[in-house]
Amino acid sequence: MPLIVQKFGGTSVADSQKILAAARRAVRTQQEGNQVVMVVSAMGHNTDLLIDLANQITDQAPAREMDMLLSTGEQVSVALMAMAIHSLGHEAISLTGAQIGIKTDSTHTKARIQSISTDRVRRALDEGKIVIAAGFQGIDEDFNITTLGRGGSDTTAVALAAVLQADACEIYTDVDGVYTTDPRVLPEARHIKRVSYDEMLELASLGAGVMHNRSIEFAKKFTVPIHVRTSFSDALGTMITALPEAEDQPVGGAALAKNEARVTILGVPDKPGTSLTIFSKIAEKAISVDMIVQNVGADGIADVSFTVLKDDLRATLKAAEEAARELKAEGVGHDDDVAKVSVVGLGMARQTGVARRMFRALADAGVNILMISTSEIKISVLVARPQAAAALRAVHQAFALEKPPAGAAAVDYTKTPRAARTSDVVAIVSRLQKMEELTIDVIALDESQARLTVSGVADQPGIAAAIFEAVADGGIFVDMIVQSFGREGKAKLSFTVPQAQYKQCHELLDKLVGGMKCGPVSGNAQVAKLSVSGIGLRSHTEVAIRAFRCLTEAGINVAMINTSEVRVNVVVEGSHGQKALAALQKAFADARQ
Repeated sequence: MPLIVQKFGGTSVADSQKILAAARRAVRTQQEGNQVVMVVSAMGHNTDLLIDLANQITDQAPAREMDMLLSTGEQVSVALMAMAIHSLGHEAISLTGAQIGIKTDSTHTKARIQSISTDRVRRALDEGKIVIAAGFQGIDEDFNITTLGRGGSDTTAVALAAVLQADACEIYTDVDGVYTTDPRVLPEARHIKRVSYDEMLELASLGAGVMHNRSIEFAKKFTVPIHVRTSFSDALGTMITALPEAEDQPVGGAALAKNEARVTILGVPDKPGTSLTIFSKIAEKAISVDMIVQNVGADGIADVSFTVLKDDLRATLKAAEEAARELKAEGVGHDDDVAKVSVVGLGMARQTGVARRMFRALADAGVNILMISTSEIKISVLVARPQAAAALRAVHQAFALEKPPAGAAAVDYTKTPRAARTSDVVAIVSRLQKMEELTIDVIALDESQARLTVSGVADQPGIAAAIFEAVADGGIFVDMIVQSFGREGKAKLSFTVPQAQYKQCHELLDKLVGGMKCGPVSGNAQVAKLSVSGIGLRSHTEVAIRAFRCLTEAGINVAMINTSEVRVNVVVEGSHGQKALAALQKAFADARQ
């Protein structure tokens, strides 16, 4: 019999009538011949009310006791949901995370799932009951109640779908699916019928609030198809699977993150260990770093810029100043009035000219680019926050995201793809133990690239657009792009190209920069690009630090850095490529699939 996991968020169970509506939906799904597991969040703003109560008692509540408190919200919801289903004449059983057997580590308020027992849930399903599971919570080895942090109910739902090998995981929320961007910011945003795991991971991290990134990591790791739907109608919603909406579409979505702050450590030594020192200090403060940009150094020094949440800025600056003193850097600068605009698409890796179109659109809109970071499926730029909405609209229009792509395949919602099946019980148990451990898919070395750097780039709109238009017109393929924050109105723009096109690109740039009053142009005809990609890079913040540490210990200097949700990219001297690859493979041996 098919098994469906249905998750209902707080807005979907905010009052008694909405609880009854969710109950009717679950009953209908069961009557259609399915076994049903419901995962339920706390009612409406219940969690916020509990937090407020705690704050009225103390401003330093112990994390363990906060978990005890916050877990009660879901316990209320599951009990009421079971009552609702019983009132409709059907059988149900409500279970807390502990009763199910969701085992986590002991990191209170942001625990990671280690394993999930399926015995009790399976027995109840075989008895014909609808199982109602409390989201957001589990239990550690000492039987302490733990909670999973932000987006925890999504994570519970997808994790249960994984261990139960469900046919689908339906996420019911107050929106009718995923959009090309936030429709509250751009009314012309278009509903997407299907989006890939990797695209959704990037969009989730960029502020698309439909799904939390940890749940998408689970879905990708265990091949769980997710169906995002609204609980208030029968709209078809959005499927999240391995495939994008259209194979030949370069960009599938755009996102705006307003709550960003930029930190730059100026004049750090351009030598092995610099990045490790900086980001280790920040990690000690439990601060998540987002957009890391390190550009090529000059005269033995370099600048390192990165973004963090605005709320973390004060603690970040303290850590950055400690690192600057240790490194004998020139100082620390910051800007808390910035925003990040990004475009995301699996097709980006197979098509040229995406950066060109994005930068031209921003230039035409009069938007100045402060920083640039790219990955295989994402381009992010940092802009002044007052220009954020105009920047988002410009890139959304540039890629015609308001229109359905010509090559979009039809999505048959009546034939939801199943999660991966296997009859090997030992293999299943092995994969599901330590469920949230970091999984590294690929550690890759590309020795075919060269690096070019344009210094003295004026801090004004249109420069990046002009450079990449000229490069594209020359038929030159650009891979990794980094623009660091400029000092005194002058920035540095670096990018990699195939070695065979290095001389041609260098000559093209030499001619171009004279008329643009920037330069000089420098480069390296042979660099090595190394990539560490996998699942869990966002939630396992030590990935970049582990990479920097092993390269430091190998005596290898990092010339360029950029990061994304699924990948950390670094560029080193070409002659160090094989040595760097060996160091990374050894450092991540425990996380390789």
